[in-house]
Amino acid sequence: MYLSSITATFSAAHYLKNYRGKCENLHGHNWRIEVRVECESLDEAGMGLDFTLLRKHTAAVLSGLDHSVLNELEPFREQNPSSENIARHIFSELGKLVGDERVRLLAIRVWESDTSWAEYRP
Repeated sequence: MYLSSITATFSAAHYLKNYRGKCENLHGHNWRIEVRVECESLDEAGMGLDFTLLRKHTAAVLSGLDHSVLNELEPFREQNPSSENIARHIFSELGKLVGDERVRLLAIRVWESDTSWAEYRP
């Protein structure tokens, strides 16, 4: 099994409903995203998934989140834009673009600070 990973970033604001503490107020993060894929075999070029292609698809998904108030976006109007829910959303959207009989999207890790992250994998 081969594992590959890229990181990407986006900036956005959010607030958490049904939460008591500083995060119930509007605030922002420079989010760091880690995308992990796995492959059982390599392609003709000796790669699992071209990093350039994975970055392109990831950028397309993150562009819908970048420089926004996440609570105002469709996926987060009913659910809190917590790191966990953001990870699941990115996984769902990126899964539509990445994966075939050889390559599988494995996990999305969302860092909201240098010391705090949440991960989603089905």
